[in-house]
Amino acid sequence: MLNSLRSIVLEVNAARDMKTALAIIVTRVKQVMATQVCSVYLRDAKGDYVLMATDGLNADAVGKVRLAAGEGLVGRVVVREEPINLEHAEAHPSYQYFPETGEERYSAFLGVPIIHHRKVLGVLVVQQVEQRRFDEGEEAFLVTMSAQLAGVIAHAEATGGVVPVGAKATQAKFIGVSGASGIAIGEAVVIAPSADLRSVPYQVCKDVEAEIAFFHRSLMAVRDDIKSLGEQLKARINREEQALFDAYLAMLDDASLGGEVTDRIRKGANASYAWSEVILEHENIFNSMNDPYLRERATDLRDLGRRVLAYLQESNQKTRVYPDKTILIGEELTASMLGEIPKEKLAGLVSVLGSSNSHVAILARAMDIPTVMGAVDLPFTQIDGRPIIVDGYKGTVYCDPSAQLRKQYKAIFLEEQALVKGLEALKDLPCETKDRYRLPLHVNTGLMADVVRSLERGAEGVGLYRTEVPFLLRDRFPSEEEQRAIYREQLEAFAPHSVTMRTLDIGGDKALPYFPIEEDNPFLGWRGIRVTLDHPEIFLAQIRAMIKASEGLDNLRILLPMITNMQEVDASKALIQRVHKELLEEGYRVRKPQIGVMIEVPAAVYLAPELSRRVDFLSVGSNDLTQYLLAVDRNNAQVADLYQAFHPAVLRALQYIVYAAHDAGISVSICGELAGDPGAAILLMAMGYDVLSMNATNLPKVKSVIRGITFERAKQLLAEVMRMSNGDLIRDHIARELRETGLTRLIRPVASDANE
Repeated sequence: MLNSLRSIVLEVNAARDMKTALAIIVTRVKQVMATQVCSVYLRDAKGDYVLMATDGLNADAVGKVRLAAGEGLVGRVVVREEPINLEHAEAHPSYQYFPETGEERYSAFLGVPIIHHRKVLGVLVVQQVEQRRFDEGEEAFLVTMSAQLAGVIAHAEATGGVVPVGAKATQAKFIGVSGASGIAIGEAVVIAPSADLRSVPYQVCKDVEAEIAFFHRSLMAVRDDIKSLGEQLKARINREEQALFDAYLAMLDDASLGGEVTDRIRKGANASYAWSEVILEHENIFNSMNDPYLRERATDLRDLGRRVLAYLQESNQKTRVYPDKTILIGEELTASMLGEIPKEKLAGLVSVLGSSNSHVAILARAMDIPTVMGAVDLPFTQIDGRPIIVDGYKGTVYCDPSAQLRKQYKAIFLEEQALVKGLEALKDLPCETKDRYRLPLHVNTGLMADVVRSLERGAEGVGLYRTEVPFLLRDRFPSEEEQRAIYREQLEAFAPHSVTMRTLDIGGDKALPYFPIEEDNPFLGWRGIRVTLDHPEIFLAQIRAMIKASEGLDNLRILLPMITNMQEVDASKALIQRVHKELLEEGYRVRKPQIGVMIEVPAAVYLAPELSRRVDFLSVGSNDLTQYLLAVDRNNAQVADLYQAFHPAVLRALQYIVYAAHDAGISVSICGELAGDPGAAILLMAMGYDVLSMNATNLPKVKSVIRGITFERAKQLLAEVMRMSNGDLIRDHIARELRETGLTRLIRPVASDANE
């Protein structure tokens, strides 16, 4: 049955729409299980479960039979959230008869819930005339099938909100992860690499006959290329391999792929989109075949598809006019794509792939562009030119938003603009509480663009300079001198304030294109200090560049990432000591910088007392520490609701680190996202953190909240939340405190989504 399962899932994935997918499910499951009926019931907007597809019941009942949760056997499966397997269904007290289905003659009943993210999307049912109980193997197959289909159906439901251009649009919501905070309201502009079949945006064909003629010219050009290639290789390949070129030519025939594409152009799609859609459908069909030879033909088809698409895109290249509020959308956005758009027109970014640490997300934060990453359900090829809202705080994207939602987000956008303007007056004021407790605010940087914004907003130093950013933006390792020049700019810009430079932190979700790290579990693998200690030539060059850059300024501090044991600290310190000694011998007048370690894994938390006696300072990376403590990938939208920065375990760990550092007489800072949260900043101050380091955008908000409260009240608030055992209650308690102290303006209003 495993082969059948794979085959069905592949066929469903290849379906063009939800209706086709459901038809495949009921037909194929009925066939594999050799039953007389297979049906699918799906939850609608009202919360009822509606018969959406059947093979065996009366087809006229589709869309008409509906049950509430708990109603009938199907509703019973929903409530129980587990299978119901009955030999004599009509004798069950929950049995409900619907004459329009013609199901009275079926006795055996097996229904299993289709569950996605803890929500019952629907019920998959098989029935049979004979009174018999489906065996364990059959029940296990149907449970496995429903689990496999849950994601497919959820994706189809999500993307179903986006209708073809020209049809009546309805609001659709898509979930990703926050790449850069902020709100953007504008028009979708889909950008894709050339000849990428999966990234061709849907565009309306305005002149059908001209588009068909253009398509056929492109086909002929590819036919000529293939013939020429076949002739060139004739003497070097055997007769069987030559047949492949004949197969390519046959596929380009009007009666084959060409004919299907022409039909779709006549229905309104442009040639590029119609061609890519046809090729992908045929590729999925080949992939689902049992014959290994035929499955391999999918590769040939994909190659052919790219060849034709390259002609279609090159021949149809037009100078793009970008709208004033461009929301740039792509499967995987890159830094170079951002450069194609005038800065004043770029309002927001959405990337289907990637995480909050992707190159483009780092750039977006530096440029203050609201960004959502990892919006995997977004049907990006179908939304070019559509109105879009990007909520960079929640990691949410709305396509074709309703007038009401647009109005709400417009109000939030204007309110935030006014708030930022109002907070500008705080730039030169000290960050201190009403009872004069002083708390320095530093910034996290990675690009020179960060520097200007940071100084404009009153930063008192750099708590984290991400040295990997210059590495990420190159196609090779930067030389020692290139690094020195980059570091010097940062150190000079903030002098005499300190600049804490983290040594190269790659691995996890930050792989260099020229130094790829391929691992099954990269977050628990070769990353951070583990990489650079294994490659001392990289580490030594970077340390030399840092210390040389600090000559005459003496405001450098070096931070070691991903520390898990004392040996890593000792080895790193020895190398830094060696570099410093060598530079003195070479005539450089440089001081040995302070050395600190990042506390970002549980092992380092428990070693904090020992680490504090070995180094000059500690710095907490709250993002990684939270994900490691909670075993939750912070870039995974599927478990985003489990990533709780206010989780009691996280808060207790943060407090323990402060105690350990201060007991040893050293300072401790925090440089994760938590430091930039106004409510969290109050708790961190009360815990005793000596410095909070954050994105420059958040600095004025944090300064405002610190200046609006007393240190005594902050300590009381900390004592209150440390007695709580629920992260959501802690967040609500802090929000209530901000409201009661008149700091409500720092809590971002949330737009109410009618679909939620």
